[in-house]
Amino acid sequence: MFGSLPRQILAFACLLLITPQEAPSAAPARPLMKDFMGLNGHTVQFKPALYSAAGRLVRDYHPVAWDLPGDTSALPAWPEARNRVNWERVYGSWKESGYVTDVCLMFESVPQVRWKDLAKDSFAYAAAFAREFGPSGKRRLVESVEIGNEPGLWSDEEYRTVFENMARGLRQGDGGLRIATCALTAGPSGRYAKSLACLKGLESLCDVLTMHTYAQLENWPTWRRRFPEDPRLKDYLRDVEALCRLRDESLPGKPVWITEFGYDSTTQPQSQTGDFKQWVGCTDAHQAQWIVRSYLVFSTLPVDRAYLYFFNDEDEAALHASSGLTRHFQPKPSFYAVSHLYRTLGEFRFARIVAREPGKARVQEYAHASDPKKSVWVLWSPTGEAKTTVYEIKNPPGRMVSVQTMPLTAGEPPDLAGTVTNQGGALHVPVGESPVYIVWEARR
Repeated sequence: MFGSLPRQILAFACLLLITPQEAPSAAPARPLMKDFMGLNGHTVQFKPALYSAAGRLVRDYHPVAWDLPGDTSALPAWPEARNRVNWERVYGSWKESGYVTDVCLMFESVPQVRWKDLAKDSFAYAAAFAREFGPSGKRRLVESVEIGNEPGLWSDEEYRTVFENMARGLRQGDGGLRIATCALTAGPSGRYAKSLACLKGLESLCDVLTMHTYAQLENWPTWRRRFPEDPRLKDYLRDVEALCRLRDESLPGKPVWITEFGYDSTTQPQSQTGDFKQWVGCTDAHQAQWIVRSYLVFSTLPVDRAYLYFFNDEDEAALHASSGLTRHFQPKPSFYAVSHLYRTLGEFRFARIVAREPGKARVQEYAHASDPKKSVWVLWSPTGEAKTTVYEIKNPPGRMVSVQTMPLTAGEPPDLAGTVTNQGGALHVPVGESPVYIVWEARR
């Protein structure tokens, strides 16, 4: 990580080969989009009222070093951290705004050499945290806890020690608290992820598997990211698939959460010196389009949640330094686009891929939670070159209620039904990089 916040520089991204008109195989019902879309926050910096339009799931980077500075055997005077941050106020304000909170306990913020007794102290700390903030604990503010973020500088043996003892402590403190891993990989452990294999034998202590993935086309020195469907990307979705396959083989039924993904967009000029002088960001419009399309593509995969990195940025031309939905807490186009996605599809769940035509069009269907007559089709051009096309719907699934394009500004986007033409019973819909949402009502 750079500074006080997590940073990811692995390469990630690619799209699954899914046949057009393919329906998903028999599987548990997909989560509603309101239970799928998450956002990464950060302690006292997060403004819950501002971001509530973009979702109800929030993930916090909780520095254990704030709670256990100096002597790791000395617990803080809850609900305050030892540095006087009041966690009841922080997580309480989030709950009051309607959020479901996932806390990433960043034990790695305390260096290995500063733990007085790693096993004993991590157990005691986790048990106390769960009793204080768990869903059936004293304050009932936190739904789930991740044990570490990206503890790549810790050995697998050290991580296993921490995971086992913190997980046992969390279980003892509040049996209703969901326990999640740090960022995992299906392969060997690396700088930014731990191998799932290092948790062998501890399966009963784990409720959720987490991972981070970024649409990285190039690594250093450009760290160039691209649109989620770019066929040149190697790992973005393949890494997710690989972990899900391994999950199915060894830990069937355990949910997988993507706890970091995102894109940088800045208004600042390129740095002339330093590590980021060749760094490449994306435009504000592309950030909005590629975030929304990532949520949509992720929703087709066997994962239960996806948390966007990040809530806010300070507009810097550097990796992970302009990833926010807001810039200086002022909404960027991505804020409006993600909020519209949440508002439009919140009560719907992914149903099927209607069509996937690389370089031309992608169409996905979402079914309403309780009304089988309602559905939404989302259509877009899966490119990064501002290409537009006309998609033909030969057999409309019902009456077209409304047509909207993903907005980049405040306010409800206008109904674009007038842009759809009917030729011999087939509908022709103009689509571009910004997803188009068609709301249908089944005919009687």
